[in-house]
Amino acid sequence: MASETASGSKPTDGASARERIIAAFLALLAEKPFERIGLAEIATGAGVTLATLRTEFESPLAILAAHVKDVDRAVLEAGGDDMKDEPPRERLFDVLMRRLETLGPHKAAMRSLARSAMRNPGLAVALNSLAVRSQQWMLTAADIRASGPKGMLRAQGLAVLFASVVRTWIDDDDPGHARTMAALDRALGRGQRLAGLLDDLLSIPERVCRARPRRRGHDADEHTVAA
Repeated sequence: MASETASGSKPTDGASARERIIAAFLALLAEKPFERIGLAEIATGAGVTLATLRTEFESPLAILAAHVKDVDRAVLEAGGDDMKDEPPRERLFDVLMRRLETLGPHKAAMRSLARSAMRNPGLAVALNSLAVRSQQWMLTAADIRASGPKGMLRAQGLAVLFASVVRTWIDDDDPGHARTMAALDRALGRGQRLAGLLDDLLSIPERVCRARPRRRGHDADEHTVAA
């Protein structure tokens, strides 16, 4: 399987050791469970020595954390200036859909990781920690306060919420991702009842889903019908 970078493109000959290592790890993760991926095969896949791998990363989990950070950065760089005048829930919907689009090239790896987390409570705890940190950035990107105890509670709630949407996304092969968008819309509605997540948004009435190119390309009826 050809390795890919966080953005989905194949590494070039000029890719850094860090980029090649992350790409090799994701390629292996798409093929086998997280717990069966060895450091030696990551190094081989990346075309680096074990010494170089150790210089860059201390463990497979550290490589995964670096990938998550790259995804965060890609989502933040994609902006969202066209959403700045929209209600908070719309802005958050847009940010999280951008995150899923960024993860698109790595769906097989994410499916494998989700299965491993179900079998491995320790891995699940570690993944939750990474997810909470990422969701603080996603909330901030949506211009929703993510600092302090209340912000941490929001980020934890959003991490749980997003994980539920990912479970739909990994099996959603529709190019328009109708099922995923419907699941995210429903999850954001439930999120208003999660402690501290969107409690300050409750005064904002739920908007009728409207057609939006790329992100909300389906009308309210399709959101309701979608599984």
